Amino acid sequence: MASTRKMTQGSIAMHLLAYALPLILGNIFQLTYNAVDSIVIGKFAGEQALAAVSAANPVMTVVILGVSGISIGASVLMSRFFGAGDEEKLRREVATTMIFGAAASLVVFVLGLIFSGSLLHISNVPQEILPMATRYLRIIFVGFLFTFQYNILAASLRSVGDSRTPVVYLALSSVLNGCMDVLFVAGLKWGVAGAGLATVIAQGVSAVLCFAHMQRRTPLLHLGWKDLRVDRELLQETLRSGSITALQQACQPVGKVLIQSVINAQGVAVIAAFNAVSRVDDFACIPEQSISSAMMTCVAQNRGAGKKTRVKETLRRGMMMEAAYGVFILLLVQLVKRPVMQLFAAQDSVEMIIMGVDYLTLMAFFYILPGMTNGIQGFFRGMGEMKTTLVGTFIQISIRALVVYILVPRIGLSGAAWACAIGWSFMLLYAYFRYRIVNKRLE
Repeated sequence: MASTRKMTQGSIAMHLLAYALPLILGNIFQLTYNAVDSIVIGKFAGEQALAAVSAANPVMTVVILGVSGISIGASVLMSRFFGAGDEEKLRREVATTMIFGAAASLVVFVLGLIFSGSLLHISNVPQEILPMATRYLRIIFVGFLFTFQYNILAASLRSVGDSRTPVVYLALSSVLNGCMDVLFVAGLKWGVAGAGLATVIAQGVSAVLCFAHMQRRTPLLHLGWKDLRVDRELLQETLRSGSITALQQACQPVGKVLIQSVINAQGVAVIAAFNAVSRVDDFACIPEQSISSAMMTCVAQNRGAGKKTRVKETLRRGMMMEAAYGVFILLLVQLVKRPVMQLFAAQDSVEMIIMGVDYLTLMAFFYILPGMTNGIQGFFRGMGEMKTTLVGTFIQISIRALVVYILVPRIGLSGAAWACAIGWSFMLLYAYFRYRIVNKRLE
């Protein structure tokens, strides 16, 4: 029980910090690893292999969004049961989601083997890399069971306040993946098949380690044979909230495809600059998303315990932390914007550097807005208001894509920064009106 964290008592601010910090470190590690992974494939398997892996990733992203949505929906229920002290129902939810995940993984595996080539062909993957991309995607689908189970197990541990353990095993699997990339791709010259195999093995290791930890070190989540059954009522509730969350997360990549199409029409320098600043955006938003996850768990636990005052205090403390981070990242980006752009650019890419610096100079002032939207979404998820997060995200990405279409051809890359700010502002406006309704219910 030492690895659990009961957020229904003690300092809310300390709970949020202790929960968010491992997530921040883990996500930064994952982004850094992804960059290294691409370097290994590009250097030792060639440009076509790197392009094949990149072409297959959007298909996997869509599938993983479904997994993530189900895991978030289950995590909210688990946190609520943990906060209420209903240990039996908590274990039933864990077992139900794991069994469903195993069945769903088998279906996805079969469909993936059959339709991988067709999906990539529909996605306009160039013919010269289509066989490699298909081979890579099919290998990844083989390991989809591990991906699903790791996400469910990580959600289970986080629901009882343990955000550190999943990150530790994710870091170990990432290092293992990197080492096997070097062995299979650079050493044995297995190309994309080696890269896919390395990913599957690493995911399997992380899932097994997480399950072993849960069984041995977290008695509250220990599952015996009698626990391994499906609770239909809980499954329906999990799928209801999880499917909405999956749709909400799918809005972002769909919108980004539309935005990228506008960027692509502006020329190579704009494309390169946008790719670089998007990486900066990703790193900048990691702490905001991690604080949001902490708020979701804390709200759900206190909601389960019936502690309405702590639910509202979680929102207040969490939003204060998001605002403080917004000020910090503003100052940091203003200090490092030029060196960061020079890191991404070749020596003769003066135009790219100028555009990127102009974008980051403006965007630094706007980073507080996604902090606010992430924070309020964490609160709504903890309250079970999944439809609110879906509508808010749809509003944000739709307006952002529209403003990009209008501004970027006229004022350049800075128009993308303004589009983000306008989209986030409309999302916050909607969230404010929804919060007034939810707050009345709380009171």
